[in-house]
Amino acid sequence: MATDFAQTLDAHGVAPLRRVAATTLQVNVGRRCDLACHHCHVEAGPKRTEAMSLETADRALELLAASPGIATLDLTGGAPELHEVFRPLVEGARALGRRVIDRCNLTTLLLPGQEDTAEFLAAHGVRVVASLPCTSSGNVDAQRGRGVFGRSIEGLQRLNAQGYGRAGSGLVLDLVYNPLGPSLPPPQPQLEARYRDELRALHGIEFDRLLTLTNMPIKRFARALARDGRLEAYLALLVNHFNPATASGLMCRDTISVGFDGALYDCDFNQMLELPLGSRARSVFDVDSLDELAGAPIATAPHCFGCTAGAGSSCGGSLV
Repeated sequence: MATDFAQTLDAHGVAPLRRVAATTLQVNVGRRCDLACHHCHVEAGPKRTEAMSLETADRALELLAASPGIATLDLTGGAPELHEVFRPLVEGARALGRRVIDRCNLTTLLLPGQEDTAEFLAAHGVRVVASLPCTSSGNVDAQRGRGVFGRSIEGLQRLNAQGYGRAGSGLVLDLVYNPLGPSLPPPQPQLEARYRDELRALHGIEFDRLLTLTNMPIKRFARALARDGRLEAYLALLVNHFNPATASGLMCRDTISVGFDGALYDCDFNQMLELPLGSRARSVFDVDSLDELAGAPIATAPHCFGCTAGAGSSCGGSLV
């Protein structure tokens, strides 16, 4: 089985993989989370202490101001809302006129001290991208923890109460699906229709789009597959379903990923594997503008087959 991603790109005539002008700055504010999901490539959890400093967050905002081509600040974690830099980053980016995404696990909205978070997100027009890997409690709880489905539904209802997912509100609520095991996501449009029908009928929940993501064979998920003797088979599945049509839309081409310590990466997955942007270690303190990174080569490894298998996978859902 050939697992050299760069060679595969070359063999299909879509190499080399290089950056275009960045449009999204994705910032991982820290790895603390109230959940410890089986598929989490960040290995986030309640006991994680890594967190972005206010100094690093301020520098990210300075670079955002100095990089007019970047229209969106995409905040992730861990659970972003649990970190002290989350609200300053939201407020700072909105003051610059940039769009903001909050990658929310929904259950944080119910935690003590987070009672006003849904209202805060609505007040600042933040787009919420929320994890919901299934519409049934058994599957969600098996992947994310006992009782998580019920709390997720309550979180969605709180967002709907603020206007999220409601026609004409301007408040965007997207949901994220990822497979429960080592398989590729089903076609996104058909799955979205099923989600919409079931969530509306059973819970009165409305949302805008469903985004399908492929589980990355790294960190926590990779170890679970290895324990079950299924890692090689999953890698083979990804390699055998390589789709060259996905290459032009890969998120690493127009997204810059920033770690909690300010280090720069081509994507959140490379960040977790400590593969620096373009294979050259740099941080937010080493560049004057993020626009200068256009044209840089993109660091790749076998896990990249996860983003190019089948219909493709990105933080914005399927690619083709």
